[in-house]
Amino acid sequence: MTLKLQTVISTAASVAATAMLLRSLTRDYLPHDLHHYLHSKLSKILTALSSEITLVINEFEALTNNHLFHAALLYLKPHTTPNTKRFRATMPAKSSHISLLIDRNNEISDTFNGVQFNWKLVSEQIPSKYIQSDDYHSTLRSEVRFFELRFHKKHKEMVLREYLQHVMEKAKEAREKRKTLKLFTLRDRRMGGRRREMWQGVNLDHPATFETLAMDSDMKSMIMEDLDRFVERRGLYRSVGKAWKRGYLLSGPPGTGKSSLIAAMANYLNFDVYDLELTDVKRNSELRKLLIATANRSILVVEDIDCSLELHDRLKPKPVITLTATTMPHHLFDDQKPQVTLSGFLNFVDGLWSSCGDERIIVFTTNHKEKLDPALLRPGRMDVHIDMTYCTPCGFKMLASNYLGITQHPLFDEVDKLLGTTNVTPAEVGEQFLKYEDPEIAVKSLLHLLIEKGN
Repeated sequence: MTLKLQTVISTAASVAATAMLLRSLTRDYLPHDLHHYLHSKLSKILTALSSEITLVINEFEALTNNHLFHAALLYLKPHTTPNTKRFRATMPAKSSHISLLIDRNNEISDTFNGVQFNWKLVSEQIPSKYIQSDDYHSTLRSEVRFFELRFHKKHKEMVLREYLQHVMEKAKEAREKRKTLKLFTLRDRRMGGRRREMWQGVNLDHPATFETLAMDSDMKSMIMEDLDRFVERRGLYRSVGKAWKRGYLLSGPPGTGKSSLIAAMANYLNFDVYDLELTDVKRNSELRKLLIATANRSILVVEDIDCSLELHDRLKPKPVITLTATTMPHHLFDDQKPQVTLSGFLNFVDGLWSSCGDERIIVFTTNHKEKLDPALLRPGRMDVHIDMTYCTPCGFKMLASNYLGITQHPLFDEVDKLLGTTNVTPAEVGEQFLKYEDPEIAVKSLLHLLIEKGN
């Protein structure tokens, strides 16, 4: 038995050595084209004899990005596989997240429904090409990347129907978790730039959360539950024929926390924020273009809707002004007042153009709810009305915890009583707390402020 085993091992070693020698000789002495041809033929023979299937996922199809390839890059997590010893770490510009990605020509294993899958990111170097014409010049990529996904052939249908869809969904979740929130405003026309770039963005680093928001706890719970229902009901919105959007109206005097609530909503949902200044929009067609240019999973904010445009005066007769090229300089025609109409704005809120996107929240703010046209207030346009009141005892205790680090104090009961009869905004309370580091002095100063306001 021992002699036979030694013979088998010796034979196997000889075969392996011969194969390595032949591989070296063909690589060193055969022309590249012939070597490539023989290698491809041998690979086909081995593939035919194997029970595995290899699915190739190219980075590009023609000149178009392959979304499945980029989803696989996000989905595959080298740091979760113990056998992976080489991967890449990147941090995109203006991002606070480090991304760990599979490195080129390395393999990583994955398991789905009890089935093992082997992924390999292949990178092939090709000669770069320079293309030049009268109005165009570019250097083509010198690298071709693609994934090889290997699995048993009996799982082919499951891969196409379930596994690849699973990869896409998990990649979407990963993309949302690691994205840096952005605050977008209208691009200044005087700054130039490409015509399609209607919005310019900066990182949204506002620290407000529902945990730190100075608001009644029942109101916060209601808002969070409403947001959760909204993001989970895509199927319901589609089945009833409604655009997947929701409108909020935040009303109340300045300093009651409307902007902080919007930031808390953005941080809670991980949604970007688009700040739309209606007075900068010249006409309805421009408003439609701005809406189309916003991304899904975002919050569109229209602040101070009561004074942005005279939308409440839809029945007021419009003065007739006659301008002609012979009586007025031509450049004055470009400086006319904004021409966004109420009907155009309503179509933007809940008409056909409001369906140009998914999973959007529109937040309107106003200091004077009574000034708004009733047509704006109905459900479907402003679905949730939130009255941002003056500071309440609940909000005061949250502010004391946030600013002073205290949850109890002998003067709290007296402050609570005064808050029931005196109007003070959360912003005023916070500003009062910022003046003093000593909690004792800070609470007493707030008490004096409330007494002065009540007299």
